[in-house]
Amino acid sequence: MDRRGFLVGSAASLCALFSAAPSFAGTYLYRASILIDGADRESSLLRRRLFDKDLARVLHRVALSRVEAASRMSVPPEVGKAHPHCLLVLEAFERAADAAVRGDNEGFLVSQSRARAELVTLVSVLKELGWELPKVS
Repeated sequence: MDRRGFLVGSAASLCALFSAAPSFAGTYLYRASILIDGADRESSLLRRRLFDKDLARVLHRVALSRVEAASRMSVPPEVGKAHPHCLLVLEAFERAADAAVRGDNEGFLVSQSRARAELVTLVSVLKELGWELPKVS
């Protein structure tokens, strides 16, 4: 291979490498957004039906699965600083559902509020990094 062919091939490889990184961050952002959106919607529903312990138990199991899924997700370096906040959001929603199962309405409201406050932090960190959570609903 001549020098020109090597340079063209190297340039093409670098373009592919750098164009793949944002799309990978994009798939992470969609995964995180889907998990958080679902947790928030279910928490809002549960808030209106705190008396329904069967619903609370089901949603708590779902919340535990979300936390596990998020903790096992691959996280691109571009958004690595934001992922701990994603986990904190999901963990707070899980604690809210757990409080509902236990009949601790005040604990539910406190944890739900913490989840939403942490979501504001997550959005802020992503913005600082040049990213945003996509709308999924």
